[in-house]
Amino acid sequence: MGLGTGEIVLIIVVVVVVFGASRLPGLGEGLGRAIGSFKRALGGANEIVASAKRSDSEGAAPAKKEESPKPAGKAP
Repeated sequence: MGLGTGEIVLIIVVVVVVFGASRLPGLGEGLGRAIGSFKRALGGANEIVASAKRSDSEGAAPAKKEESPKPAGKAP
């Protein structure tokens, strides 16, 4: 269930009617800048997470789990 050709054409016609043909290039440029900015921000966040994972795996040795003392006496 995706968009067919007819639906896409209808959406384009509605956008042209609402915004006007002269404003469409500006809207496209603004949308492109917004998507590029979002991708750069997402890439920066991915780098921060990756560096944090690297420092965690390199820096600290895994802590040993302490065993609780077992009571002496009868076994259950």
